[in-house]
Amino acid sequence: MNSSRRSFLRNSSLAIAATALLPRDVFAESHAKMLTGVQLYSVRAAMGKDPLGTLQALAAMGYKYVEHANYVNRKFYGYTAKEFKKILKDLGLQMPSGHTVMGKAHWDADKKQFTDLWKYTIEDAAEMGQELVISPWLDADLRKTYDEMLAYMEVFNKSGELCKAAGMRFGYHNHDFEFTATLNGQKVYDIILKNTDPNLVVQQLDMGNLYHTGVNALEIVNTYPGRFVSVHVKDETRTADGKSFESTILGKGVANTKAITDLCKTKGGTVHFIIEQEAYQGIDPIECVKQDLAVMKQWGY
Repeated sequence: MNSSRRSFLRNSSLAIAATALLPRDVFAESHAKMLTGVQLYSVRAAMGKDPLGTLQALAAMGYKYVEHANYVNRKFYGYTAKEFKKILKDLGLQMPSGHTVMGKAHWDADKKQFTDLWKYTIEDAAEMGQELVISPWLDADLRKTYDEMLAYMEVFNKSGELCKAAGMRFGYHNHDFEFTATLNGQKVYDIILKNTDPNLVVQQLDMGNLYHTGVNALEIVNTYPGRFVSVHVKDETRTADGKSFESTILGKGVANTKAITDLCKTKGGTVHFIIEQEAYQGIDPIECVKQDLAVMKQWGY
């Protein structure tokens, strides 16, 4: 990324204003490719010990796309954006999306602008060639009251503008509280979707995270068609003590995963299908994601 591009991104007001100059059809076209990838959190221990070897293993089993869950001090798994991009390219991999929590440290409420921390996040994501910059959490301090949450949804929209100016899109990834916590009589998830601009803020639906809440993922997709550009494809099984649920190899659980995934494809507007498995029932996580990919291929993804 050249110096003029960096200067452009660091000035958020110019970046946001520039969104009006981007051709809508070109922008939309750049995000239309359907892909199947893996969230690297699925193999987090291996990535922590040996990121290069782990990425080589993923590439060897047929993965073409990965999604990061580690961006610290402007580095992905210990590598600068330029370094990590080269590593992926050499292995035939791409990283079209990534997770970085957008929180209080990223927005100056007094100045009503993003701090350098978030501007750098966007800059490095653009260097990586990402299509989506996804925040996978909403701090409790930002959703204490309905009015406070509404105000922060405007920050979501502004982040969408900033990402759009850099040729990307901003997104949000759910956990479970969004479907159980309410403000002003509304579920937090409904507040998010009703108060963010679909052209600026996309949703990454984690079908596993909501499973134990009693919410039906099929109903969510039907209620908000076209809003789920990305999904985390997960299956769920009961924990050993039988008291809760945890993720498992696709097709081996009880979460109706294929039906949800198919609906996301036909009605959810989904183009990114990201495999994520966080519990393994004693099987090596590398073997788990290998089996997950095989199942996705059997399902036609």
